[in-house]
Amino acid sequence: MIYAGILAGGKGTRMGITDMPKQFLELGAKPILIHTVEKFLLIPEFEKVVIGVHPDWIGYTEDLVEKYLREHKSRIIIAEGGIDRNSTIENVINSIQAFHPISNEDIIVTHDSVRPFVTLRTIKENIELAKKYDAVDTVVEATDTIVESKNNSIITDIPDRKYLYQGQTPQTFKCQEFLSLYNALSVEQKNILTDACKIFVISGKQVALAKGEYSNIKITTVTDLKIARSMLEEA
Repeated sequence: MIYAGILAGGKGTRMGITDMPKQFLELGAKPILIHTVEKFLLIPEFEKVVIGVHPDWIGYTEDLVEKYLREHKSRIIIAEGGIDRNSTIENVINSIQAFHPISNEDIIVTHDSVRPFVTLRTIKENIELAKKYDAVDTVVEATDTIVESKNNSIITDIPDRKYLYQGQTPQTFKCQEFLSLYNALSVEQKNILTDACKIFVISGKQVALAKGEYSNIKITTVTDLKIARSMLEEA
């Protein structure tokens, strides 16, 4: 089976304009989170779309689903998010396990709740690549020169840009394999390895590259929100 995991567990308020987490801010006529979930509901291959949300905002999320996605409620699970990205993914998978025992071949496509402009093509490419590789990371080619400084003061390297990519989401992998690799990490490693695909990379697994889009922006600042609103108006 194939599942979607929408990662909305953050409670961050970096926008600085409200105490409401950014995934619940209005984008056009509905919250950012709803725009994102709607994209995944358009993919019939998903058995369930699981939203991992901060415990304080579960009731609010349930109300949003009732208001905007009532006809899709049977395909949606709302799960308690964790303290970070990977623990939220763990909780999402555990909520799937409670719905239906997961097999070694079951796939989860995880995605940031504040990336509402992800394309159906990108989601479908993640699913197809996950059938052939251990994991999938959505990326775009780096357009800026990347400068490395190991002491935050002096340049230590300027890598060749043609080998560099900017990571996005979705990130996709087998449910069981993620749990196995994640649970094998020490507490210190879990605190350092905040990117799910990096867990697969350091474990020697093959992580394929799915083609992202530069329009697949992550809305984290006021400027991002203004850009997103302009994109929606032009669509």
